[in-house]
Amino acid sequence: MAFGTLIVQARTEIGFNPVQGATVTVRESGSDRIIEQLQTNESGNTEVAELPAPDEAYSLEPQEEVKPYSTYDITIESPEIETVRVMGTQVLAGQEAIQEIQTVLRSEEGFVSLPGGRSLIEIAPNTLWGDFPSKIPEEEVKPLTALEQDGFVVLPNVVIPEFVIVHDGRPDQAAASYWVPYANYIKNVASSEIYATWPEATILANVLAIMSFTLNRVYTEWYPSKGFPFTITTSTAFDQKFVFGRNIFESISQAVDSVLTNYITRPDIIQPLFTQYCDGQRVSCPGWMTQWGSKSLGDQGYDALSILRYFYGYDITLDTAERVEGVPASYPGTPIRFGDSGPNVMVIQRQLKRIRQNYPAIPDLAVDGIFGRGTEAAVKKFQSIFSLTPDGVVGKGTWYRLSQIYTAVSGIAEL
Repeated sequence: MAFGTLIVQARTEIGFNPVQGATVTVRESGSDRIIEQLQTNESGNTEVAELPAPDEAYSLEPQEEVKPYSTYDITIESPEIETVRVMGTQVLAGQEAIQEIQTVLRSEEGFVSLPGGRSLIEIAPNTLWGDFPSKIPEEEVKPLTALEQDGFVVLPNVVIPEFVIVHDGRPDQAAASYWVPYANYIKNVASSEIYATWPEATILANVLAIMSFTLNRVYTEWYPSKGFPFTITTSTAFDQKFVFGRNIFESISQAVDSVLTNYITRPDIIQPLFTQYCDGQRVSCPGWMTQWGSKSLGDQGYDALSILRYFYGYDITLDTAERVEGVPASYPGTPIRFGDSGPNVMVIQRQLKRIRQNYPAIPDLAVDGIFGRGTEAAVKKFQSIFSLTPDGVVGKGTWYRLSQIYTAVSGIAEL
């Protein structure tokens, strides 16, 4: 038996405040046996717990004998919050699982319950292990003429949306819909569809395919043009697997942050390529990427773009969206670190200063446009709270995570 790690991050659904002093109980799935009992700190995070998991080898080759991850049931409770239970949090050997739990506070007037039954979350199996419908093929480049005539394509350029509206079922099925921050959606899908134990290049290739698929739906307004009030569905027959409330994995989270504004396209088209894919073992899909095939190429040393070109053709390129919605300022293009100065440093400092009101573990800092030791210490603490590499350098991943948390705590998205 090997081990993976788990950290629970507890936040309020309104205001994105840390839930402090809550008790987090970890049990074997389907059992009353308690494995760990943890407390959340002032940032809403538990200590990292080491938990048994099957040997990593089971997730590195296609097989149907041993489920390659362990599952745990998690309960978070305190007198101040509504109790939330998460059933089936997945832990992989050698990987850090991040289980974010959002809840609501009790008030003097009583309970304000979580909408849509969110006090009980059941996590579906990874699609490589569970039984899910295979993708119904579509054209990889959507014909825009008819859509343009109906007035549905309104974006002159590809834009990274602040949120995607995720419909929890088939398009024609009555179901709940969730407003999900774009980066969170991509991390959720990738954690649901591949294994975090795979080579970094393989994870990046799959993340880029998931992003391009999603951005094609956004750019073409595919479902709104058909009369549906959502961006994308959770049905694998039509779209990608999203599981509300599921845990993500640190390696996948960092991969998403590193390529957040990128997508796959071809020469002479504007829209992101509709990058369909399948597992390549139980389902074959000629002309599409296969997930296990991408794993094999990663093992052979292919980089992410080479993996994608192997499946989608050697004329594909990676492009960058010019705008990220909901972000106060665009990433300047190069990492910002100790010794730098100027307006971009001031953006970082202002955001950290505001976030610190909700997360007081972040050290106070001056807003002076100079990246000194105080700013570096604040960046490092922010990174450690939100599961980023705590190196004190504001690269693309930290820049956009800062913007996301700043928007959440300051209520900009509601204005």
